[in-house]
Amino acid sequence: MSISNENVEKLIKDGMENVDVTVSGDGYKYEAHIVSDAFEGLNTMKRHQMVYAILNDVITSGELHALTIKAYTPEEA
Repeated sequence: MSISNENVEKLIKDGMENVDVTVSGDGYKYEAHIVSDAFEGLNTMKRHQMVYAILNDVITSGELHALTIKAYTPEEA
């Protein structure tokens, strides 16, 4: 059982304010391109931890397998 790209996007949007998210994937491997002010001042690891915390339930359930995260501030995007 896997999760749709749209559902991953919705989870991230629901978990963060002022965020622009695009998720692509094939039901096993996913890539999330995320732009948010929330990443300001955070290094890559902290940005990824923030996203993984939002998606923790679907990761531990096995619905979301491999995820590549591209996390940017609006200025970096």
